[in-house]
Formats: sequence, structure tokens, C-alpha cells
Amino acid sequence: MAFDPDNIVMTRVRRALGRTSSVAEPPVPPEIEEPIARLVSSNIGLEGLFQKRATDMKMLVEFLRIDDLLPSLLAFLREMKSTRVMLSATPLLNDLNATQFLNDNGLVARSWRDMTADEAYDFDAGLTEVDYAVAETGTLVIRHRPEHGRLLSLVPFVHVAIVQPKQILPDLIDLFETLARVGSGSGVTMISGPSKTADIEMNTVTGVHGPNVVKAFVLS
Repeated sequence: MAFDPDNIVMTRVRRALGRTSSVAEPPVPPEIEEPIARLVSSNIGLEGLFQKRATDMKMLVEFLRIDDLLPSLLAFLREMKSTRVMLSATPLLNDLNATQFLNDNGLVARSWRDMTADEAYDFDAGLTEVDYAVAETGTLVIRHRPEHGRLLSLVPFVHVAIVQPKQILPDLIDLFETLARVGSGSGVTMISGPSKTADIEMNTVTGVHGPNVVKAFVLS
């Protein structure tokens, strides 16, 4: 469309609407009652709903106790034939000494704080904690910050995420309200299953520009 210095198009629109000038103040949108906007009306059963929605989006979901996390993680990475793993330098993984555990069991593991962005492309798996998980959509939510770079969940073939029950929110309304309150860091990644595209002849292909496998370990 050509540049319209005199705003002729908008002038014609106003005339068609019977207006002589632009609106002095934008109209206030109507309030939408929460029972209409929200599809999840209770905090009860969020773990089960998250599992159902995430599984529908081809994400792998497993519930386990924290004592079983590292052995299960190791077994899954071996099943995926992952040999080089990068980890977010976040509290739970640090407390579990996950990087050392994986190195001691034959994998090459590096903490994000000890890496450069370029090195991320040498790893075939990324292990992260999440900030939130949305039950309504089966979505993992990660806020970017120095100890948790976005490449951890976007570059490798396999992404493994650790979810704590207290991080599961009912729906997107709760998520956006929470992010408005606590901040979004330098950005937010929202993950609903493996990377997918249907750009070529409308055929869905997985893992073209992101992880082919996404696994969520939900602690109980």
C-alpha cells in the first residue's frame, strides 16, 4: 500500500461512519465475565489436565518423586541416545548436582553458566526447569535470564523440562497476570510440544526448527 500522507483512507472511513474527526479517547472494551473467559474454573486436578493437554500436543509427560528424578532422567537420555547435555543453572538442578551426576554416568554435561551461546549447537539435549506450566493448554513457560538462556530449549533435538506442582497454573489468564506481576525477564518461551511446521505442502513435520522430542518430568 502506498504511503498516505493526508490519511485519506481513514478520512473516508470516518465519513462512512458519520464522524468528522477521530475519537478523542479510545473506547473502553467491555468487561468479560471470568466464567465465560475461563475454561479452567478450579485449581483441583491441574496436574491431570496438564498431562492430558500436553500429551495431545505430542509432549511426553511422566510423574515421579524427586528421589527418582536423576535416575529416570539418565535412563531417558540414554534411550534418546543423547550424549551431550546442557543444563540451566537453576536452583533445583543445582541442588541436585545434576550436572555432576550426568558427567559421572558417562554423559558430557555442561551448565549454562559455563557455556557460550555458540557452544549450544554442539549439544543434542537441553535440560531445564520451567517457571510455569499452563494446564489449559499443556504449555511449558520459561522466562529468559542469565542462568537460563533461551537456546537451552530451542536448539537441541531433545528438550527435557522439570515441572513442580506449584508451578502449574490453571489457564493463560493466570499466566499473563502472573507475568505482569513478577516480570518476564528478557523474554518468555512458551512450549506446547515438539517443534512443528506445515509450511511445505501443508504436511506437518516435527523438529525442523527446534526440538523433535519434549519430555516433562512432573514432580509429585
